[in-house]
Amino acid sequence: MSDNIYIGYTFNVQPLQPAVEILIAELGYAGFESFVETDDGVVAYIQKSEWTSSVLDDIHILNSDEFNISYSYEEIAQTNWNAEWEKNFNPIVVDDLCTVRAPFHEAPNTKYDLVIEPKMSFGTGHHETTHMMIQHILNNDFKGKSVLDMGCGTGVLAILAKKIGAKSVEAIDIDNWCYLNSIENAERNNCKDISVYEGDVALLKGKKYDTIIANINRNILLKDIATYTDCLNSKGELYLSGFYEEDIPMIENECNRNMLKLKETLKRGQWVSLKFIN
Repeated sequence: MSDNIYIGYTFNVQPLQPAVEILIAELGYAGFESFVETDDGVVAYIQKSEWTSSVLDDIHILNSDEFNISYSYEEIAQTNWNAEWEKNFNPIVVDDLCTVRAPFHEAPNTKYDLVIEPKMSFGTGHHETTHMMIQHILNNDFKGKSVLDMGCGTGVLAILAKKIGAKSVEAIDIDNWCYLNSIENAERNNCKDISVYEGDVALLKGKKYDTIIANINRNILLKDIATYTDCLNSKGELYLSGFYEEDIPMIENECNRNMLKLKETLKRGQWVSLKFIN
């Protein structure tokens, strides 16, 4: 971010998902340019020069009956910016093997060190779904595999797949900011050979992968599982997350319809992550 003065909004959100994801998207359209997910919601920043008292008028989720969202805001002096960022974005360590941190954090002693500046993108590792997908990558054999990270967000999963030995990695997100952020983070982690694309499943026509990672949401996954299956090589693996434990039956049924078998289940809070093979 630049040295301009910012207005910081702290949102407390219940339940967290999918509300936080929707909130970040709506705030992005309203001119907010940086977000940090927290245990209670999200902190969002907008340049003071872009701020007006009506900046939240078009944030429709704030009026939703499905979620309870409260907020406060304050001016963030430029001299306090790094402290404010650090206060809300702490490094995480997954299974003592992988650290996800911001550029200003000290380098860890873990085997894998992922430096991620999330900006407006989803996927710092703090959310349960990203955390579990990292676990899947750490616990399975990605060496020499061709990998797709669908709905890549910050690119954190694509980067880990590459660092852990994947032969080739492609990352796709429909959001322009995520597309740009993934490119930045790939370069930041010396993974410039990750191919990043902006778009949706239409980009997958005629493509084949050994492994597909998709951390999106239930409805998109249900719609796209058939396409993912068509893109899997023989003995391919599909890793899915972005949904609740109660959603497992419908996800599994759709995968079974496409000749995919459930092999692994991870649970973290109310969220789950599943591994299927063909």
